[in-house]
Amino acid sequence: MHPQIVEDHPATCPICGMDLVKVNAQGKSKGLMLSDAQIKLANIKTQKIGGSNFENAKLINARLVINPLNTAIVSSKFAGRVDQLFYQEAGVKINKGQPIYKIYSEELLTLQKDYILNIKQQKAFPQENIYGNLLSASKNKLKLYGYSENQINKLSVNQQTNPYITVFAPIGGVISEINISEGQYVAEGSPVFKIENLNQLWVEADIYPSEIADVKIGQSINISVLGYENEPIKSKIEFISPQLESNSQIITIRTNINNLGNKFQPGMQANLSLPYFSKNNIISLPNDAVLRDEKGNYIWVKTGNNTFEIRMIEIGSENEKFVIVKSGIKNGDEVVITGAYLLSSELILKKGGIAELELN
Repeated sequence: MHPQIVEDHPATCPICGMDLVKVNAQGKSKGLMLSDAQIKLANIKTQKIGGSNFENAKLINARLVINPLNTAIVSSKFAGRVDQLFYQEAGVKINKGQPIYKIYSEELLTLQKDYILNIKQQKAFPQENIYGNLLSASKNKLKLYGYSENQINKLSVNQQTNPYITVFAPIGGVISEINISEGQYVAEGSPVFKIENLNQLWVEADIYPSEIADVKIGQSINISVLGYENEPIKSKIEFISPQLESNSQIITIRTNINNLGNKFQPGMQANLSLPYFSKNNIISLPNDAVLRDEKGNYIWVKTGNNTFEIRMIEIGSENEKFVIVKSGIKNGDEVVITGAYLLSSELILKKGGIAELELN
């Protein structure tokens, strides 16, 4: 009833009190024969072994951060009073070219009057190059202050000044900061809005100095964002910090991912799979095919019709899915990849377990 109880002399089972049954010579063999029904019930599947490639990788914690290259700071190009904010809270998505605020400026009014005056002077003295140059200079000043070509043409035709100018978003994205309120005066150069385009994000991870030898620019990596583990992202390392962080003694590496539709958000956690070891044309098996105990590592090999044999193997490197087999099997062997534990249970029931067999 309890086949795990094995003695080298006649005795009774200490659990149930039944007499122990002597194992015959055939019972010492390494093979098992199952019926078709047993194989189907145990879901035993096999795979023929051949040369394969093996890659190991380190799993590193990473984080998604904003790409500052896609961030725009909208600063006031002249001093004035903000009369209207078209957006008054952060977190709102906007498109490039949408109006964001309207400002009143005496300085702008002076530039418009100067431009209109230069138009009149250029018309009055068409032969004088100086007036043409002054007109061109005053037009360029208006452009530098945010006037569009269409607004300048309208000013040329109507010759009516307007001390208000509407400022438009230079990029599309999400408003992350609003640094003014309606009615507030701003100085030239004061930051007004901050807009972040999230269509591309950086992925940053920290590594130790001992790991830097395994990392290089352009190296392929796999990224798994938490919550989206079934959607792995392939990328390449684009940046390695040239110096250690003084407090933590770590090095930052970075890549980027496309984020069209803004599915991912800055601050989300991710895992970065960093390959550091690879071999070609080796024998490898799925981890579930290998049985492990204190005496070694074992597999089941199909040796005939419904016949299976247990073997001891020597293993090498392994990752989360596969393990390299250094000895014990060869190309062409048919190895059990699912159901190995059930075969071992059957072995215990019939022959007392692996410890009773000669596997060398």
